[in-house]
Amino acid sequence: MKQLDVCLTPDLLHLHKLDNSIVVVADIFRATSCMVTGLAYGVKSITPVASVEECKFLQDKGYIAAAERDARKVEGFDLDNSPFSYMHESLIGAQIAMTTTNGTLSISKAKSSAVKVMIGAFLNLGALAEHLKTEPYDVVVLCAGWKGRPNLEDTLFTGALAEALKDEFMLLEDGTLMAQRLYQQSRDNLLASVSNSSHVRRLQRLGIQKDISYCLQTDLYDVVPVLRGGTLVSMN
Repeated sequence: MKQLDVCLTPDLLHLHKLDNSIVVVADIFRATSCMVTGLAYGVKSITPVASVEECKFLQDKGYIAAAERDARKVEGFDLDNSPFSYMHESLIGAQIAMTTTNGTLSISKAKSSAVKVMIGAFLNLGALAEHLKTEPYDVVVLCAGWKGRPNLEDTLFTGALAEALKDEFMLLEDGTLMAQRLYQQSRDNLLASVSNSSHVRRLQRLGIQKDISYCLQTDLYDVVPVLRGGTLVSMN
């Protein structure tokens, strides 16, 4: 039987064996929510890069560039890290380059060892779960966290995915069980569950409460982003 495991922060990824695993990267506030939203709204592809310099290089080649550090847009780039910025019809068919504090770094760390890298968010939870049921591989959810530390919202997402897959995957590791139990206790009001979390406080100081509420909505889209040749595209 396949196994579902969790890596609570990219700094712990070296402890996980990925050669028979799909890595699902989750950065709920807000990178992976942006990726799912953008592809759902017609963006052609998103190229995640770890550094601002790589993103600027692609911008100079004609990509629309999104860069975020410490939850703020980096000066000189086209897009910030709000999912609402990815809904504009001018982005239909666009190729976007993206770098973020945690999410794109996590993708960069996972892509060399994983069988596949996919993108998870509450927004595409059901579609992602249904697809993973059809795959023959184990799954490791890589929580982007915040600068090497675990965070609440990515862990809750892991728990939600574990709950959705518990009949098809073994949940053997304590981290996965912790995430599942946390989600079971919080599922009826996710917004309240994260209300005093560090990243919510960080985002609220920037006045973007609407992003928080949006990113905690479940199953808005049936998009399953997958990394192909260094670029995220929709499997659908």
